[in-house]
Amino acid sequence: MRIFSRVILPMLLLIYIGVDTYAKLHHTSICGTEGCELAGELLKFNSVYLNFFGASGALLIAIFGWLSLRKSSFEKLFFVTLYAAIAFESIMISYQIIANPEPCIFCLGVYSSLLLIALFSNWRYLVYAIPAIAAIFVSMNMLAMTQNKAIMTTDGTYLIHSETCPHCKKVKAYFKEHDIAYKGISVFDTNARFFIKQLDINSIPVLVIKKGNLSKIIKGDKAIIEYYNLLSKPKEQADEQKAEESIYKAPDSGCSASVTQESEGGCEDSGGVPLN
Repeated sequence: MRIFSRVILPMLLLIYIGVDTYAKLHHTSICGTEGCELAGELLKFNSVYLNFFGASGALLIAIFGWLSLRKSSFEKLFFVTLYAAIAFESIMISYQIIANPEPCIFCLGVYSSLLLIALFSNWRYLVYAIPAIAAIFVSMNMLAMTQNKAIMTTDGTYLIHSETCPHCKKVKAYFKEHDIAYKGISVFDTNARFFIKQLDINSIPVLVIKKGNLSKIIKGDKAIIEYYNLLSKPKEQADEQKAEESIYKAPDSGCSASVTQESEGGCEDSGGVPLN
């Protein structure tokens, strides 16, 4: 049983990673699901380098496992390397579950293999490690991480808002009164907060008008309402260019979009909305 758990299983894991590495070097993969492709997008480097890293880890586990059969002093190195790999893969898998619509099947195969090695090597150690593994998944789910998906997929008008922001309520009331169709996106959505923060926008409401490859972004209730007021006037009195110019002339107004800052500028009753 010891040679099976400490040598044979790690070698099978090494072969599993090696086959996928070979496939990736030839521009394919044993994992052809969308989750595997999205997992690669989360990395700062080409995913094949992660395969090299994983193969090195599996080889070390196999070597230390073989040596632990001969000398008990290598047993600690075997278990330290094994559970370091499990902790690493736990972080990777938990992040994928949060960020991607579906996890990487190949990564789940690697993770399952590591857990099997741990189970057959010493099931008591695995039981002791379960709380730590669970803590990794719980803590990762507590973080406000962006998801690897688009929040504005079709042409249309999108309003990033909060239910408690009076400036947002003013815009929504105006849209309802003038029958302007829009899709609301809560500022509590992590992707929405990340989107406006990348534009250095720290207040809501934020209006995004998406048409094809172009998007217009208008911040603040006064600017948004002024934009539509000009568009609603007769053709000879106003056009879209003048409406766009009004965006930059309208006073900046809106509710704070920060979790650490209290709202200002007429938002005392909103309490602010989170961004960070």
